[in-house]
Amino acid sequence: MRIPLFYTWRSLWTRRVTTLLTLGGFALVVFVFAAVLMLANGLEHALVETGADDNAIVVRKASTSEVTSQIGRDAVSVIETHPEVAQLPDGKPLASAEVYVLINLAKRGSGDMGNVTVRGVSPGVVALRPQVRIVAGRIFGFGSNEIIVGANIAKRFEGTEVGKTLRFGAKDWTIVGHFAAGNTAFESEIWGDLEQFLPAFGRRSTLSTLTFRLRSPQNFEAAKNRIAQDPRTQAYDLKRERDFYREQSKVMATFITIMGMIVTVIFSLGAVIGAMITMYAAVANRTVEVGTLRALGFRRRSVLGAFLVEAVLLACLGAAAGLGLAALTSFIRISTMNWGSFSELAFGFALSPQVVLAAFLFAIVMGIVGGFLPAVRAARLDIVTALRVS
Repeated sequence: MRIPLFYTWRSLWTRRVTTLLTLGGFALVVFVFAAVLMLANGLEHALVETGADDNAIVVRKASTSEVTSQIGRDAVSVIETHPEVAQLPDGKPLASAEVYVLINLAKRGSGDMGNVTVRGVSPGVVALRPQVRIVAGRIFGFGSNEIIVGANIAKRFEGTEVGKTLRFGAKDWTIVGHFAAGNTAFESEIWGDLEQFLPAFGRRSTLSTLTFRLRSPQNFEAAKNRIAQDPRTQAYDLKRERDFYREQSKVMATFITIMGMIVTVIFSLGAVIGAMITMYAAVANRTVEVGTLRALGFRRRSVLGAFLVEAVLLACLGAAAGLGLAALTSFIRISTMNWGSFSELAFGFALSPQVVLAAFLFAIVMGIVGGFLPAVRAARLDIVTALRVS
């Protein structure tokens, strides 16, 4: 005979105070667990979504980031003529040769200095990265000392309002616009004309990367092989743009996850102990009930299952509450240093189906661990002894 589920639900409702306390413990642990996963997921989203499936990026071999990559103009000219590179309507390659450098700016309020990415881009960038849109002012003019500032930089650094002037590379640059890029890493950058930035930073013939649109995503391997086999470009490597930026997120995302998991494990021990105490108390208070159930013909495994279901139900309710709290963090954005590029990077907490599933599985495991021993004790109660308890 199986114990009906309404009995389990009624038991939880009868012990409302202890149930709520245990729910609170589970909710806190799941909140921390989910927040850590959301933070790592948000970081990966900010970087991975920076790239596009049909874009490829050329970097120097063994380079771990755009900061350490260098590519010559001659190599750029060769690669842009490859048949795998898409073209604009005017026949020019749909590509952007870029220079990537870091400058220091003062943060709003604190006055502390932070590294900010300055990216010099080619005219093809407008079509290459359609997710970038101007939200204030206008796009900079190629051939001029004008720049546009990413939305995250505009919020966090002084002197970045439209119309203001920034000085770096021994020149003054006029801010003519702010841009957004779908909450990607581009929003934490400053953009301007490549040809103006190169002499300002003493890099007249040395670029950082070349990004281009593939005629088809299936052309990637052919383009990669062509670059590897040509003596003029053998010093460079071709990567899918998404894969390149995914690599940039690995170290930091792994660190966040490991540190968060350490805190979560500590918290989870407290939640499991709390669940165990709650379930032991439930067994002690329902000795007669358990004896009656056994006398009515319910088997030991049914009693064991009923108490385990009760613990798991507690865990699931706590998980739902914890996820609800964690979902509120989706409105929060934080800014920190990207360890891959050593520059400012803003990103937020990102909830996903994978995070929800992981949170519920984690809660269920906690519920089973916390409820197993009390459930075993309830199942082993002797019928006669249990019925004698008044």
